[in-house]
Amino acid sequence: MASEKLQLLQNAILGGNIPQLVLNTISYALDMRSSDIHIEPLENTVRVRYRVDGVCRKIVEYPTNIHPAVVSRVKIMSNLKIDEQRIPQDGRSTVTTRDGREMDLRISTLPTVNGEKIVMRIQDKSREIPDLPGLGLEGNSLRFIEESIQSPNGIILNTGPTGSGKTTTLYSCLNRLNKIDVNILTIEDPVEIQVDGLNQSQVHPDINYTFAFGMRTGLRQDPDIIMVGEIRDKETVDTAIEASLTGHLVLSTIHTNSAVETLTRIDNMGVQPFLMASTIECIIAQRLVRKICEHCKVEDTVDPSLVEHVKKVAESVHPDEKVDPALIQGMKFYRGKGCEECDNTGYKGRVGLYEVMKMNNDLRKAILRRADTLEIEEIAKKSGMVSLEQAGVIQALKGATTIEEVYSVARKMED
Repeated sequence: MASEKLQLLQNAILGGNIPQLVLNTISYALDMRSSDIHIEPLENTVRVRYRVDGVCRKIVEYPTNIHPAVVSRVKIMSNLKIDEQRIPQDGRSTVTTRDGREMDLRISTLPTVNGEKIVMRIQDKSREIPDLPGLGLEGNSLRFIEESIQSPNGIILNTGPTGSGKTTTLYSCLNRLNKIDVNILTIEDPVEIQVDGLNQSQVHPDINYTFAFGMRTGLRQDPDIIMVGEIRDKETVDTAIEASLTGHLVLSTIHTNSAVETLTRIDNMGVQPFLMASTIECIIAQRLVRKICEHCKVEDTVDPSLVEHVKKVAESVHPDEKVDPALIQGMKFYRGKGCEECDNTGYKGRVGLYEVMKMNNDLRKAILRRADTLEIEEIAKKSGMVSLEQAGVIQALKGATTIEEVYSVARKMED
């Protein structure tokens, strides 16, 4: 089926049929489970790449002489100015494919030396938001999040790089809280997934409708729970703290490398330690790693020094986590050989790695005396936090992902 779609796309390029070329590019991207489509003009050709499971793959090329027509077609779809080619533009479009799937596309154009580059971010409206265990959450991490979202007030922060699934995790939490007797308000940029029962609002910074302004006015809407797309500045974090102190549960994202570093980042924004200690309920750090393709999974040999290191990491996991001792004793690692199912990459799909730090009195005391990140991390691990590296090692030993994938996103613990 997918190869048929690729054939259709190649035929549209050969025939110079621009509307068909654009539609087939989107349609094939869906079949490939792609999150982004990159249309990039190079010196002598234009290449189309898809980001699949977090990695860009080249799909086709087409001649440069039809590129202006492709750009115009995409701009018409997303209500952008066709005649403006000197500045970047952002737009969105809704597309229904032949097989009846409805897609939201976020489209961004960028002038480059060879012409305009287009990136389309695909949001599949028909996609179900998985429940928390379906995202890869288990053990302490799952328990900490479940306990935190039941708090009547406080701040839950989710951190990680762009495209690490933060928004999906927050929506999964909101799905659990989405009951008839609570009023949930979200302020996002943009609204990525529309959910029945939530009051979702999109910010417009160009007319001063920012996250902070949206939150301040949102408090007059009598919400119980507020989700804010991202905490970027002091004003937003101050408003979030204010909201949590007045009895609201606030969920948001922030950009840092780990759960503990989030505290440093908020401290750097000028928030007093006593406010951090009294309002932050839980900090989630997450990454996505590619899953090994089940169809071509084979055992892998790993460098002995790495095996030793992995053993140490696995043994340092908090006892509450109940890691199967047999996994650590007979350590086995796996990889995908590459087959038709996974397009010869050895990977298919992704799973989340989570580091969840739930506040307790020991951590609060450490924050109040401005303890350094290493000390706070030690206290958090003693309280049951599983680090990103430990979470990754557990997934690798279970055969869900490869050890290379784990260390492509997690920092190595010092021996």
